[in-house]
Amino acid sequence: MWEEKLKLYDELIAECDRFERKGKTMPYTSANGYMFSLLNKAGEIGIRFSKEVQEKYMSTWNSTIYKSYNATMRGYVLVPESMLKNTALIIKYLNESYDYVMSLEPK
Repeated sequence: MWEEKLKLYDELIAECDRFERKGKTMPYTSANGYMFSLLNKAGEIGIRFSKEVQEKYMSTWNSTIYKSYNATMRGYVLVPESMLKNTALIIKYLNESYDYVMSLEPK
């Protein structure tokens, strides 16, 4: 199950030419000193957005705050299982998240 999600996550990231996947045991993406997406050990994908956008997408996606390794990841929205088949949409959101972290003060 996790291996399938890792393969999907890798395929999604491969479609985004402005960033790449990092991490061996905890796959993630980062830019400008900020992580903006990750795959947890449960095989769930979380994507980071501004607070306003996060609230909008949680409502739109009928989703929740993302959790990873029993920690609540503030700013991240859990990509619902029902959305995983719509890879073009997830790629759009990954790029939107990248743009968001690039707008922040560099770490």
